Amino acid sequence: HAQQALTIYEVDEIGMDRLDKSVLTALVKNFNGGPVGVSTLAMAVGEEVETIESLAEPFLVRMGFLARTPRGRVATASAWMHLGIKPPLSVQAANDPNLFDIDPDIAQ
Repeated sequence: HAQQALTIYEVDEIGMDRLDKSVLTALVKNFNGGPVGVSTLAMAVGEEVETIESLAEPFLVRMGFLARTPRGRVATASAWMHLGIKPPLSVQAANDPNLFDIDPDIAQ
């Protein structure tokens, strides 16, 4: 019964619902991953700003799919991969955990 309910409410295996998916998809496909202002993003998915900020954003940030920056909302590399889309190189580099690691042999 639980699986049927999740299917009816369009919730996927990680808990992402229709609103979360539409926000993430718009951010990636319509705005190339951002940055984009929340009001523009809300308009793109046909929702109120308050709905995006109170329902979708907390989940997407917690899951590591969305970052709130001073310039706007940005999709992380994880967001692109969750949607099955290869992230642009700029997104891959920004999300590379080894990007700023110091090689101990060089540091000495």
